[in-house]
Amino acid sequence: MIERRFAPYLLLLMLGAGWGLTQPMTKIAVSTGFRPFGLIVWQLTISALVLGGLMLATGRRPPQTLRGWRMCAVIALVGTVIPNSASYLAARHLPSGILSIMLSMVPMLAFPLALAMGNDRFAPLRLLGLVCGLGGVALIALPGSSLPQPGMAAWLPVALIGPAFYAVEANVVATWGTGGNDPIQLLFGASLVGLVFAVPMALASGQWIDPSPPWGAPVHALMVSATVSPLVYAGYVWLIGKAGSVFAAQVSYLVTGTGVLWAMAILGERYSGWVWAAMALMLAGLALVRPREAEPPAGACETARPGGPLA
Repeated sequence: MIERRFAPYLLLLMLGAGWGLTQPMTKIAVSTGFRPFGLIVWQLTISALVLGGLMLATGRRPPQTLRGWRMCAVIALVGTVIPNSASYLAARHLPSGILSIMLSMVPMLAFPLALAMGNDRFAPLRLLGLVCGLGGVALIALPGSSLPQPGMAAWLPVALIGPAFYAVEANVVATWGTGGNDPIQLLFGASLVGLVFAVPMALASGQWIDPSPPWGAPVHALMVSATVSPLVYAGYVWLIGKAGSVFAAQVSYLVTGTGVLWAMAILGERYSGWVWAAMALMLAGLALVRPREAEPPAGACETARPGGPLA
């Protein structure tokens, strides 16, 4: 009985740790010069294989309607190709832990979009949460001693492109739905459509990555990230069904926290007091912007993928 009571919390911790692990894996993947479009091609390929296996195992079918495939195309662009391109570029110049902290901005950036699109109602505490998030970014960007190299601050706007597009993605889903797809079908279809965009771009830009062995650490890191992401997303969807969306949304705190801890353990990163203060401020903002059980769910908070690159 006790084990069953704590099972959702254990799963929540595992999901957060899994998503947090993808951030240092991204840092390793770009460490030897692999460029964004080439990485996205193989990320989408591995994700499509993993999600396809999940669909076969659960008896799901690919999207069946034009409307469903249109939504897959939208998610492929605003949820994968564009934000992941920016995230891979930022990962070449910023510490992995900083990228994990930036990801906590997703629900905070989604809130003003939700207001503009009519998906949520104004709440002073949520506005305060957005202010806290922006204050956290300022604590990283403005003090000269906050980052290992002062020039890194110029890449923070690039690091925010990913969270901004994940916020757009959340509100698109909240407004127009998933095109009749369940979340696994949607991400599977988005992976396939994303390849239609990413393969030509990788070839045309000279960013194609030859998958032939021997594989070094960057390829192995990409394989880990691309395999873990859809698996933890499937677990996240299952947890929403069992424990509710507000409970499952708490994984965002764990993604940020474990992402920083993974970066310290795997990459040896260390951070200034300014960065730790920024992290505390952004987690406070995340707590303020989250919807409560009694409130109608904010599309931004309930549908946003908490961990960054997934599909």
